[in-house]
Amino acid sequence: MDALILSRLQFAANISFHILFPTINIALCWFLVYFRVRHTAARGTPKAQEWEEAYFLWTKVFALSFAIGVVSGITMSFQFGTNWPGYMEKAGNIAGPLLGYEVLTAFFLEATFLGIMLFGRNRVSDRVHLVATLMVAAGTTLSAFWILSLNSWMQTPAGYEIVDGRFHATSWLAVIFNPSFPYRLVHKLLASTLTASFLIAGLSAWQLLRDTANRGTRRALTAGIVAAAIAIPLQILAGDQHGLNTLEYQPAKIAAIEGIWHTEKGAPLTLFGWPNEKEGRTDFAIQVPRLASLILAHDMDAELKGLDAFPNAHPPVAPVFWSFRVMVGMGVLMLLVAWSSAWTLWRGRRLRAKAGTTALPFSRWQLRLLTAMTFSGWVATLAGWWVTEIGRQPFLVYGLLRTADLVAVHPPAMVLSTLVAYLVVYAGLLLAYVGVLMYMAQHPAKPSAPSPQSPTAAMPVGGPA
Repeated sequence: MDALILSRLQFAANISFHILFPTINIALCWFLVYFRVRHTAARGTPKAQEWEEAYFLWTKVFALSFAIGVVSGITMSFQFGTNWPGYMEKAGNIAGPLLGYEVLTAFFLEATFLGIMLFGRNRVSDRVHLVATLMVAAGTTLSAFWILSLNSWMQTPAGYEIVDGRFHATSWLAVIFNPSFPYRLVHKLLASTLTASFLIAGLSAWQLLRDTANRGTRRALTAGIVAAAIAIPLQILAGDQHGLNTLEYQPAKIAAIEGIWHTEKGAPLTLFGWPNEKEGRTDFAIQVPRLASLILAHDMDAELKGLDAFPNAHPPVAPVFWSFRVMVGMGVLMLLVAWSSAWTLWRGRRLRAKAGTTALPFSRWQLRLLTAMTFSGWVATLAGWWVTEIGRQPFLVYGLLRTADLVAVHPPAMVLSTLVAYLVVYAGLLLAYVGVLMYMAQHPAKPSAPSPQSPTAAMPVGGPA
């Protein structure tokens, strides 16, 4: 393997590891806002302590994920200079400001209020603590806004001119709100919601199975299931709209996703098969006639461009083809698990009311299923991200800058050694992260009671913040 392939693998390893943690935190912090609102609303009742314990555990999860996400994000940013200097040289006038806006707005907002959110309980009033949590949540979402704006611009560039081989913005509004950005932003926010929902539901189910649940476990489990049940059909709708946008602006990516080798009308939908790029066909294909045209163009007789329409300008087929099917398959599984769990909750609500109990109506096999789905959001997110990034090849800026022209000239052995080092470190961090999550779930620490002198204890709910 040459330096190009190794550098691509190294950046793929970095971004694949990094994206796991923002995908959790974008939505997880909004769960924390919800927990905090419910705690404040229930203040003075037994329910308040339940919401407090739910908030306390998941704040720790957020802090751990935030720390790893920040560190891995910095490492990833360095690679623009070490491995891809040609990209920053040519597109830095666009990429640099967008990355700078993310730091100056989103990251600073998170960093400013994170300390109050993590350590301010019992030191500031409930209202101030709630506002701090809200600001951190807004910061995580704003961070996603800027990063996805840049990534979307690389997929569907707009609002630029090229002078002496370098990109210059002619309209920042067009750059930021490029044609694919709204679809990618919605798709990512919903993906984060599903990732955080199944993480919360899965770890809560694990606590119930291990008999380590605290008073907030039931609240967290219910919130995770309900959020997932609402988000998954919205994600399917958003994914369909995103697909239509991709067909318009990146038809080569769609051709690779669907394994469409030749331009044809009434293209069949390939459910499964084995892409054979050398022969230009999909072996052992299981197809539904004309369904691809119906799904992608909403017309059974619509013509879809095949890979033959993009000589030397289409992505490798197999990784895009299979990653898309992993993403869709995991989405279907999420739909089944979320809706069946929500049905169990709804059906058991009346039974619990009659029996006068707060016990959840889940059997042990249902809890095991939810536990098995704990990191399902990661699987779907990685598969979708690989579709997005590999599907853009052979370009870094779609249709304008080829990846091969922008890579740094390093000895392959040097790139390989750093790639191996990254993989070893990331594997260790990932195992440690999962281990710490399981430990926190099995040994949930209880929040300390407010001291008599603390603002939280002394100030009434309606008092000044």
